[in-house]
Amino acid sequence: MLDLNFIREHPDQVREALVKLNTEAPLDAILELDAQRRELLREVEALRAERNIVSKEIGRLKESAARQAKIAEMRQVGERIQALDDRLRSVEDALHQALLQMPNMPHPSVPVGPDESHNVVVRTEGEPRDFDFQPLPHWDLGEALGIIDFERGVKLSGTRFYVLKGLGARLQRALITWMLDLHVREHGYTEVYPPFVVRAECLVGTGNLPKFGDNLYHDVEDDLWLIPTAEVPVTNLYREEILPPGSLPIYHVAYTPCFRREKMSAGRDVRGIKRGHQFDKVEMVKFVEPETSMEELESLIDNAEDVCRRLEIPHRVVQMCTGDLAFQAAVKYDVEMWAPGVQEWLEVSSCSNFMDFQARRANIRYRPAPGERPRFVHTLNGSGLALPRTLIAVLENYQQADGRVVVPEVLRPYMGGVEVIG
Repeated sequence: MLDLNFIREHPDQVREALVKLNTEAPLDAILELDAQRRELLREVEALRAERNIVSKEIGRLKESAARQAKIAEMRQVGERIQALDDRLRSVEDALHQALLQMPNMPHPSVPVGPDESHNVVVRTEGEPRDFDFQPLPHWDLGEALGIIDFERGVKLSGTRFYVLKGLGARLQRALITWMLDLHVREHGYTEVYPPFVVRAECLVGTGNLPKFGDNLYHDVEDDLWLIPTAEVPVTNLYREEILPPGSLPIYHVAYTPCFRREKMSAGRDVRGIKRGHQFDKVEMVKFVEPETSMEELESLIDNAEDVCRRLEIPHRVVQMCTGDLAFQAAVKYDVEMWAPGVQEWLEVSSCSNFMDFQARRANIRYRPAPGERPRFVHTLNGSGLALPRTLIAVLENYQQADGRVVVPEVLRPYMGGVEVIG
């Protein structure tokens, strides 16, 4: 959520940012509702001040008729205040709902462009493997090795579901456990294991609701929502809290399954396991002081890249332009792994700095020093990494001419010493 004072004082800057973001938001409605709110507040405060003054006068009046007349007059003032208070609550609710539809403002470092074609490749690390045979896509590899079952996944749950079997399931589990250990032991994160269902206010806090409700799974009876990413429960660990002096930075890492209704991607990536309604992810979340958040973003990206480096898979870092920036993000970089079978770069991590956008929505603050006023934290997150795309990259990069797949060296201790699948 944007600071209302900032919107009020810099409406032209906000309007210009919306053009760069290639999006629409109820800016005019926010300004109008804010003006109504302030006018109602002035009127209510003036009436209350008048009532306080007259109440003191009533206590000094000797004549009963004059006292009763003033009392009747103040009763009408009280009714007017009540009516204005009701209207004020309605305006404030409408203003709050409108503010929830306003995207974050892009950081000055974000390149301006209308869509993903204007994203910028920042760097590429590693050389794609030179195959002496035609590399297969993972759907052919997985079925031939008996480690991915598409037909039974569809039988169980419908399209965009699949079953990992045998060493395929074990390889995914090995990736998850190894990535968690790497982030905890070497990158300084504290692991958490959060619930996979959350209350609606948690999704409001991270910016998933109300804008993206159509892509979420919702249990209507209990009003609980399946999480689209571990970012949601982990960020909301500190919702409505003031963190004490000296507690920042906080780094958390979590494994969760993630659930998304892929309505926005209908017709895309229908083959294989690249895009499903359920997938696994290891997520890194940071809570930091505002002055350090851009440096923290760089280290977050490096933590994600470290996974790629240790797996010895070529990867690149891509900065999102304004037109491809996420609703919540002020600046965002994707880490993409090369997958030779499908011949494309697969996004395995999105590393974002939200500044104080999520913190305002979730009311997460910290006290810089004893006695100082609380400030909003800055939040960041990034996948470290996301499955199944990391699994795809491993299978396709480590495949052999005979159809077998070599297990990356860093994963072998997590595979019980298994070196080759097939």
